[in-house]
Amino acid sequence: MSDIPSYDAKQQEILEAAKEFTAKEVRPYAGQFEENEAIPRALIDKMAQKGFLGACFPGEYGGLGLDPVYYGLFTEEFGKGCASTRAILTVHTSLVGETLLRWGTEEQKKKWLPKMCSGEKIGCFGLTEPDVGTDAKSVQTSYRQHGNKYIINGTKKWITLGDIADFFLIVTTGEKGVSTFLVEREMAGVKTTPIKGLLAGRAAHIAFIELDNVEVPSDHLLGKEGSGFTYIVNTALDHGRYSIAWGGLGLAQEALEAMVSYSRKRKQFGKKIYSFQLVQGIIGDAVTKIHAGRALCLRAGELRKKGDAHAVMESTIAKYYTSKIAMEITTDAVQIHGGNGCYNKFPVERLFREAKILEIIEGTSQVQQEIIANYGLRQYFRPDYQV
Repeated sequence: MSDIPSYDAKQQEILEAAKEFTAKEVRPYAGQFEENEAIPRALIDKMAQKGFLGACFPGEYGGLGLDPVYYGLFTEEFGKGCASTRAILTVHTSLVGETLLRWGTEEQKKKWLPKMCSGEKIGCFGLTEPDVGTDAKSVQTSYRQHGNKYIINGTKKWITLGDIADFFLIVTTGEKGVSTFLVEREMAGVKTTPIKGLLAGRAAHIAFIELDNVEVPSDHLLGKEGSGFTYIVNTALDHGRYSIAWGGLGLAQEALEAMVSYSRKRKQFGKKIYSFQLVQGIIGDAVTKIHAGRALCLRAGELRKKGDAHAVMESTIAKYYTSKIAMEITTDAVQIHGGNGCYNKFPVERLFREAKILEIIEGTSQVQQEIIANYGLRQYFRPDYQV
């Protein structure tokens, strides 16, 4: 595997199992999942049985122990097969699981992580609200302490897996600032409502979460009071962006394979359409963009593996770039398919819609541009440059 900087036979075996699984259990049914507006519980259970729900968790908690590079490649495979299925990894495993690994107490990790690996407990991340999206520091969901418990009130919106999750990481605000709590579905005052009519992600169980005087025990606080944004949210979003970077790459790769395959079979003017120079130009650009995107993702993964402080910025750059090229390449894939590209019997129609979502979630492309620009303004300033 020349494209993997540090080949590992055991991890490669897991990656091959993921490829086989998505080929048999995910890709053929992606359109059906969307039509039914649900990832079947049976599929989630199959993923759990293979250890996929804890792919990057340490073995002591029941995980497969994939390092960041292999976990990225693993995520790419699911991103190719179905964006809604990949969302399970992005949310349950990356946003929630990896954040618990970083900031949970040992008791919290022992309680939740093995159950997350087994599929007994599905987790989701509750940050966005009806009036709060990009301005994440301004969450309005509130908490207050009452004896040895906390009382939470508020509404979350656009929460992936929210309609089926067994517990939620809920980001709140109170006297000590932003704090994050583990809220369980069975707690009194918790209500979820599915959100329908979506452009994409229709099968990802996206929902409202309403919290009406929900009483949460003190041991369900994640991290310290007031550290919910600086530590918890930023950690979760970093892991989410890394996952989305690979998911976008997978989606773009799937679109490339679709446009190449279609162009080699479709005839117009008595010729296969791949022979036309303008079609070759589209394919050539797509190949180049994907190779560049993969290099960015692999670099981010290697830095994460080493614990390098630059990994966060490199993950941001990779997320920005792959979500951008996913939109460009899926658009071109639709173009090459012509009228068929606008028909949901061809997968590029779905890929096109799914790509747009990647430019919005885990920080919009415009927010990523700003973050990257601020980095560039510090990193590449030359005081000796003459004006």
